[in-house]
This record gives sequence, C-alpha cells and structure tokens, in this order.
Amino acid sequence: MFLGTYTPRLDTKGRIILPAKFRDELSAGLVLTRGQERCLYVFPVAEFERIHETMRSSPLPGRQARDFMRMFLSGASDEVPDKQGRVTIPPVLREYAGLSQELTVIGSGSRAEIWDSKAWEEYMTQTEAEFASLDEDPFAPDSVMTMSPHSFVAPNVTCDPL
Repeated sequence: MFLGTYTPRLDTKGRIILPAKFRDELSAGLVLTRGQERCLYVFPVAEFERIHETMRSSPLPGRQARDFMRMFLSGASDEVPDKQGRVTIPPVLREYAGLSQELTVIGSGSRAEIWDSKAWEEYMTQTEAEFASLDEDPFAPDSVMTMSPHSFVAPNVTCDPL
C-alpha cells in the first residue's frame, strides 16, 4: 500500500528517485499514466493489469467512458526502476503534469501520484479546508456527501483506484 508524502527532485534527464518505501512494490516494474487533476498515476504492473482488465471487460456505453479509457491508456508508459530506484518520466507525461524540478509524490492506497510541488500545494490549499469541514465519513455505509465541483459525490461508495 502506498502511503505518505515525499519531495524528490526531477533530474536533468527527466528521472525521479522513487521514495524508498515504494521501491519494493515497484521494483519489478511500474506503469506511469495520466492522472486526474494533472498529476501522474504510478501503478505496480499487476495493479495496472487488473485495472485494464476491468476497463476491457466493461461495456463502453458512452463517449465519456471511451474518452477516459483512451486518455488513460494512450499516456501509459511501462518502466523499470534502475538499481538506484530511479525511473524516467517520459516527456509527454512530464508536459501533461506540468512537472518542474520540484516534485511531490504521494501515496494514494493502491497507487502513487506524482505532482509538480506547486500544483500539489495549490490543490492542498483548495481541498484541505473542505476536508477539515466534512461532517461525516464519505466512505461510511449509507453516507451521501457532496463537496465542491472539484470533489466527488459519494453515495454508498465502493473504493476502486479509478
């Protein structure tokens, strides 16, 4: 499970040193892809394959589902960390996430996320007050909660990485 917040730097070759706590789970390989809110998602290969299988076996009833799948999969890049725990972030993904040298890597359960540090700080400023003012757990059974348009509506939520 991926937990915590880390602040590595992007080197001049577009590489990031993965947080030490994440390396064992990602050492056999990982998949980087576009995430929501302009971050990058980092999945262990097995988790990405599980998500892909779920997408593949789901009907594609509308344009929104097809668009999501196209964006998610077309930006995916499989990588293997080197012996120092470094992984190269492809230029197209660095551009998508607006990555500078200063990065923030967060654990998000079944995946990690890579953010430009400034973008993460802005996201936290916007979202932290809403989080602090929640008057119920959005994942509790029978919970119905709404936040801002940038958040989610969670009636009877079942957690899934997407």
